[in-house]
Amino acid sequence: MTGPGTLRRRAVPHRDRPRVAVVSLTQGTRPDDLRRGLESVLAQERVELDVVCVGNGWTPTGLPEGVRPLALAENVGIPAGRNAGAAVVEGDYVFFLDDDAAIPSPSFLADAVRAFEGDPTLGLIQPRVVDPSGASNPRRWVPRIRKGDPQRSGPVFSVWEGATMLPFEVFRATGGWGDVYFYAHEGIELAWRVWGVGRRAWYAGDLVAHHPAIDPARHREYYRLNARNRVWLARRNLPAVLQPVYVASWALVQLIRWRRHPRRLLVWFAGLREGWSTDCGPRRPLGLITIARMTAAGRPPVV
Repeated sequence: MTGPGTLRRRAVPHRDRPRVAVVSLTQGTRPDDLRRGLESVLAQERVELDVVCVGNGWTPTGLPEGVRPLALAENVGIPAGRNAGAAVVEGDYVFFLDDDAAIPSPSFLADAVRAFEGDPTLGLIQPRVVDPSGASNPRRWVPRIRKGDPQRSGPVFSVWEGATMLPFEVFRATGGWGDVYFYAHEGIELAWRVWGVGRRAWYAGDLVAHHPAIDPARHREYYRLNARNRVWLARRNLPAVLQPVYVASWALVQLIRWRRHPRRLLVWFAGLREGWSTDCGPRRPLGLITIARMTAAGRPPVV
């Protein structure tokens, strides 16, 4: 595996038409949104594309010309589905786009490439997310503790996963999305592991992706998986001494947030117990140098 220092210092070679691999994951339940997103990718200028649409438990049909289908026999979860798509595409960069998201500017991918080329320390870019209907944009789309102006760019330690771009060698060095999560918190782990290979995860307020403002709690198992995966995140990525600190800080956050919702808390704490008692998959703890870099950049991995 390439070492952190090497990844930090070496930029992707410049090309007049950079090669971008694109992975769109879908269960086939939003055909109009899916087509809108794929067409926004195909409209991109000054890049070469390799686009795959992954059917998570579905055989993709009716795709625009220029998009290859990849059918998975069953729903393997969001991160594993994205990884399956990444395994069959090639490029200097890889871009992940959810089936209900789109990129309105035809220069989006080229602009993101220019940002990577201008700063070789960058290892991941998440754009600013906007609901195209004009609805209020959820604060969670800005992956900072202090949200502030959503147009302000800066380093981050978690990402909204619906539109993310990485140099392909960085994605491979991180080990990809955490298959074990199925849903929720895989974006935090990916951001942490980008820092772990010597790069920075970056929120680009000057780049825009479209996505409807939908409550993530619509998923039936949201509260349980939110808690279980929070524990798995700590167990998979943190030194043993920091694991209880991280989990306890988030337990306090949830107690404050949901103090008037005891049923949510009951489910959440059941998920917490599940996280400690079940297999979280292979561990890859962050090193002390990485933790120091994250702390210096504004967020130690304790909350």
